[in-house]
This record gives sequence, C-alpha cells and structure tokens, in this order.
Amino acid sequence: MTKELVINTTSHETRVALLESGHIAELYIERHHEMGIVGNMYRGKVVRVLPGMQAAFVDICLDKAAFLYVADVLDEIEAVERYIEGSHARHEPGEESAEERPPLPPIEDLLQEGQEILVQVSKEPIGTKGARITSHISLPARNLVYMPTVDHVGISRRIENEDERVRLRHLVDVMRPAGTGFIVRTVAEGKQADELKTDMDYLVGLWEQISRQQPDKGAPCLIHSDLDVTSKVLRDILTEDVSRVIVDSAVGHRKIISFLDTFMPSHNFQVELYKEDEPIFDAFGLEVEISRALGRKVWLKSGGYIIIEQTEALAAIDVNTGRFVGKHNLEDTILKTNLEAVKEVAFQLRLRNIGGLIIIDFIDMEKEAHREKVHAALEEALKLDKSKTNILKISELGLVEMTRKRVRESIGRTLCEPCPYCEGKGYIKSKTTTVYEIFRELQREMHNAPGYRMTLNVHPDIADLLYDEERPGIEELEERYEKQVTIHARPGFHIEQFSILVG
Repeated sequence: MTKELVINTTSHETRVALLESGHIAELYIERHHEMGIVGNMYRGKVVRVLPGMQAAFVDICLDKAAFLYVADVLDEIEAVERYIEGSHARHEPGEESAEERPPLPPIEDLLQEGQEILVQVSKEPIGTKGARITSHISLPARNLVYMPTVDHVGISRRIENEDERVRLRHLVDVMRPAGTGFIVRTVAEGKQADELKTDMDYLVGLWEQISRQQPDKGAPCLIHSDLDVTSKVLRDILTEDVSRVIVDSAVGHRKIISFLDTFMPSHNFQVELYKEDEPIFDAFGLEVEISRALGRKVWLKSGGYIIIEQTEALAAIDVNTGRFVGKHNLEDTILKTNLEAVKEVAFQLRLRNIGGLIIIDFIDMEKEAHREKVHAALEEALKLDKSKTNILKISELGLVEMTRKRVRESIGRTLCEPCPYCEGKGYIKSKTTTVYEIFRELQREMHNAPGYRMTLNVHPDIADLLYDEERPGIEELEERYEKQVTIHARPGFHIEQFSILVG
C-alpha cells in the first residue's frame, strides 16, 4: 500500500491528509485562531469538587472548565505505579484499559476548591463537554513517551516479539533518570540505543525547561504548548512506509526539513515542495473526498449504501442494499453488501474521526457463519486504524456495538455547525404543518382581537401556499370572525416563522 502525506498550509488554516493508495484515509485540520490543545500543560485552579462523580472541574483559561477524574489526580509515585501496573495499560499515552483497577482514594481527599494543580489536556473539548485533563504528565517524542512523575517502563503492545520487548525495556531502563518513566512507542521497534537516547535527552531537557517556568506563573495559565498539527502528524504517523511528503508552502517545507533533521536524522524521507497553480488538495482530488465525508449517505460500488448519523453520545451506521439486487440468492446478496460495507465503515470512521460508542446496523443475516465472516472482516479492516477500538460480536438482529477512542472532534463537527433552520434536528416542519399552525394562531388572535384588520407576515413559500391551495382556510376564518387578513411575504423569515399584527 502506497502512503503519502499531503499538506496544505495557508495564513489561516493547515490541513494534513494521509493518503493510502491515492485515497484520503485520515485528515487533520488546525485553524490558526483555534489551535488544538491536546498535550498542552496548564497550571489550573480547582473550581469545583464533585464527590458524587469522583471528579473535579478545573479552570485552565478556556471557555469551559476542564474535567479531571480521580484516577488522573494521584500524584504519589507509589499510587501512580500501582495504578499503571494494575491496569496493564498505557502502551500509548492516554489509553485506558477496561480491566479492574486497584481502589482509588476519594477525590475530596486529593483536591480542594481553590487548589492549584499542574495538568495536561488529554482530550479536546467535544460538543458541550469541556476538555479532559490529567495530572499524569506525558511528553511524547518520536520513539518514546516521557512520564516525569512515574517510575515505570512500558512497551507498546503493538510490539509483539517478546525478545524485542525485553531488549527495548533493558535499553530504556539503564539510560533513564532515576525515578522517571518511559513508554516505548511502536515505531521504536528495531531502533538502537543512540536513537532512543536522543529522544530521551530531548524529553528530559524539555521537562526541565517546563519545570523552571512553573513558579513564575499563577493559576490559571498556560505552561507549555504542544507541537502544531504538521509536527504532530510527522512525529506520530510518519513511518518508513510513507513514500513522500508534499507541502505547498515554502516556509512549511523548510520547517518540515528542519523537524526531520532534528528528530529523524537516520531516515531519508522524500519531502517535495508543490509549486503548481492548481490548489494542492484539488490536484490530488481531496476536496471531493472531504465533501463526501460530510454527507450522511455514502454509496457502495455495488449499489448499496450506508447512512451515518452522529449524536453527542454515539454514532449510528445503517447498511442498506439500495440498488444492489445480487445475482444468485438473497443470503449471498446480503453477505456481499455487508462485506462491502465493512470496508467503507472502517474507512469512514478513520476519515471522519468518529469516536465514542458506535452502533452498526448490518443487514440481517440468518446464517451464523455469515455473521462471523462479517465480524472477522470488520476486525481486519480496523487493524489499519491507530485509534483503539473494541468490537462486540454481531447480535442476531445484525447489530454490532463497538467503541473507538475519541481524542478530538470529528471532521463533521470541525467543519460544520448546526443548521440555523432545523437547529441540528435534520428536519424542519413541512409547509402544510406551518400553515395549519398559522390557522390555529389566527383563530386565537381573531377571537380576542378588537380590530377589523389583521396582517400576517410569513415566508414567501408559505405566502404562496396561503394564496393558492390553502386559501379556503383563510376565507373560512375571515367569514367566521368577520375580520380581514392581509398576507405579506417576508423573504428574511425562517420558513417556520410568522407574525400576526392586529389593526
């Protein structure tokens, strides 16, 4: 599979697209007036402690207070070590295991209102929720993640060779400063001691610099900003199987070369400066794919389609046969549609960055063997996804429940906002429904109004309906209450909006 990074940089926005076999697989967007905050460190002030939720809200200079759970508060090294060892997790920073953890002390014993605390953002504000923060500081580099407050060495679970795990653990253990912790990332597999030492020295020096800044600033305040989106992507997803990096900014091109020389000097990545007049995303056909990723219906090659609906709590994906009628029998048609949908669902989850709880409604399959085949295909398709996923078996109703780790907003929520007409419902009242509401309101006003004339202001489409097929309703009210109704079309009105003036 050929992989490429295409980077579009302007004065107001940076977009980074990961291409796999010529198609966009992941998209990262950063608006310069609303930079991402995951990885940023703040000296925050506790504004509220909630014993009933075992959590606290912390002011970190954002519009909404950040959420801090009790498991992310512990600052005693022994307690943190026990927490991490007990969870058998943390192969990448921020990930949590569902396994049983040791008992945690009450939040009210750890934090008090007004207390200042150093925290790091682990999840962006999403929807109506504030940012998720932790006091377990982690600083990522290319091969290692540094945890200055934890005496622990962990290895990414994606490194499966046991001999390699032992080798890497030993290398890091003998080099690390006493009492500190490191996570060895997946890309470190096969790396030698000098490459790991370069990362380690950089991270230790960075933490010393951050620590020196803390006493000079009062809470709430920003202590340290993480890298910009381009540098984060280069650090986290640029691997040897990426054939080239293409960027359309000369300044961005120089920054990328400098970043790679500093953090990946042993790799010889092909970095190209795009100089054509045609916009870079147009040249690679990416704008069309991004627009497709904002629609709720996605067509499959066979003629079937999937419908993707997102709410704040979960995402629902519905699979339909559509125009596909198959060639042999119904079961084969259903199986083929579901298998095709599996690949598209996995692709759309990555591209749209949909996270949290996800329900996939596959077309009902009577045969258990077919359900197992679709489930196995879904697991296989999600292996390319770097975000942690957990998939349950397909139910007899054809439903799959799964979770996908969510750290930042989906593309839909990043690029779009709720419709001012439907207020995010996806529907507005029909013209006929609005007309009948007007009739009922006219009846109430006519019953109590002293005057003879009434003026009705409505959207032009509603005015057309009242002048035409719904005119008998107006005439009936005029005759019944002996009042005259004058209709005025108002182009600026919402289609559901109307006003009634008496006299």
